[in-house]
Amino acid sequence: MRQHQTRLLLCHAVIAVVAASCAVGPKYRKPDAPVPVAFKELWQAAVPSDATPRGAWWQSYGDDVLNSLESAAETANQSIRQADAHYRAALALVGESRATLFPQLGVAVSATRSSGGNGNATSSSTPVTAATVANSRRISATASWEVDLWGKLRRQLEESRSNAEASAGDLASARLSVEATLAADYMKLRALDSQLALLTATLTEYRRSLEITRNRYAAGVAASTDVTQAESQLASGEAQLAAQSLQRATLEHAIAILAGKTPEELTLSPAPNMPAMPALPSALPATLLQRRPDVAAAERRVAAANAAIGVARSAYFPDLTLSATGGYQNSAWQNIFSAPNRFWSVGPALAATVFDAGARPAQNAAARANYAAAVASYRQTVLGALQSADDALASLHYLADEQAAAERASAAAHKTLTATQNQYKAGTVSYLNVVIAESTSLA
Repeated sequence: MRQHQTRLLLCHAVIAVVAASCAVGPKYRKPDAPVPVAFKELWQAAVPSDATPRGAWWQSYGDDVLNSLESAAETANQSIRQADAHYRAALALVGESRATLFPQLGVAVSATRSSGGNGNATSSSTPVTAATVANSRRISATASWEVDLWGKLRRQLEESRSNAEASAGDLASARLSVEATLAADYMKLRALDSQLALLTATLTEYRRSLEITRNRYAAGVAASTDVTQAESQLASGEAQLAAQSLQRATLEHAIAILAGKTPEELTLSPAPNMPAMPALPSALPATLLQRRPDVAAAERRVAAANAAIGVARSAYFPDLTLSATGGYQNSAWQNIFSAPNRFWSVGPALAATVFDAGARPAQNAAARANYAAAVASYRQTVLGALQSADDALASLHYLADEQAAAERASAAAHKTLTATQNQYKAGTVSYLNVVIAESTSLA
């Protein structure tokens, strides 16, 4: 008898191993992404420069304050913490899916007292006799294993892994977004510091010009309108200074939040000079797009949706579960571990759904639709990455031309202002010419 049971168990094990090699559902293939034949901007197939920082990229600006702010954001920014928590939850789901591939073991201890009623009773008022009461003491161990005949459990594990990898991409995207936003806000703040320093110096000149104009008016060599124009120009500059001071305060508050601090905890002293801009290569390799975490996360979601199709398709096939139970049972705890009180059971169970009113076809249709949506989202993410990269490269190109033209205009305006001020002092032009020249130079 025991030999027959052993052969039966071995047969079940062999069937499980052979059948477990099957996995329904399509094999995953990375979807094609839109790749242009030629790039409009400066892209080329190349290897990134080893001298360019790849981790703490903001260090290439050489600004200690920015470095400390970015380090604080790495550990204290709440958006990064939220994305990290989601990633850890996704990893936990991977462990949960992996556990379903292995047998489940359990133990139970129970003590019950029950009554089956009095078989001779004719009414509910008949008392229950002692013979109808039974005690049961039970100690048991169970083992069960769902054999992955059609690869459902493996597809679920594949789906969980892909979702965890996508969550890792989301975490990297969140971290990169915070880092980039913080750096951009910091650069805007330093730009405002430069503008505020320029406005402060300009207002000093406006006050000096107003004093000169008042002296000329007192001496009778200037009109009263010259004084009012000088006063108006000074007040306009002071209003501009107040508006830009407000912008700086707002940026400082935003930087504090990004760094995980309250606005009251962070004060950034003004710095008149902008951080040094790092040198960029004349052309960038197209393979840099593959390092974008949002593109990687979108592709991993396609893989997860593909695995979900296999999970849905496996619902058409029966589930095989191997189970075994053993233990001891008696009416009392005394001598419960004796041989007569022992019980056991072992055997397979095959279960299949015969009728579900179209639930399984609907689940398969939904899985395929979700896959198509994931593919479209992935391709749209790639297109967005190409657009943002080309936009940035175009900005580098055209803003460099704009900067060179602005520098020439600034130099010319400064020369015009100096000449106009000298002409006004000589009495050959009105103060309106000075106002126009000063406004042009400041702009």
